[in-house]
Amino acid sequence: MRVMNDNSLSEQRTELAEERTDWAEDRTVLANERTYAGWMRTGMASMAIGLGFQAIFGEFEGAPLAKTVATFFILIGAVIIISAWRNAKKVAARMNSHAANPLPPSQMSLITGLYLLGAAGMTTVLWLL
Repeated sequence: MRVMNDNSLSEQRTELAEERTDWAEDRTVLANERTYAGWMRTGMASMAIGLGFQAIFGEFEGAPLAKTVATFFILIGAVIIISAWRNAKKVAARMNSHAANPLPPSQMSLITGLYLLGAAGMTTVLWLL
């Protein structure tokens, strides 16, 4: 039977504590990605509400008002998407992944930019029709 001295027991506990901390940090990195994705969905839902509003009320006499309200919801969606991206970048900058394979910040920026480009395109088409 092997007897452990106080130093080796303390080192083992330290290693286990560091491993648990690494796992917790990986969970936080992945939770940040899930939160980012959730806020992106919320932003897209706001944009969809705007387009739906225009589809329902755009045929009536108050078409410019319907377009204005639709544009407002699209802008709300864009603000949500920008906020999600900024917050996700802040968290990602503070965290280190260990075993997790997170989405690189450059890909988050690309996704965000494409969503915003789509929002601008929707708004442009909305007002040109």
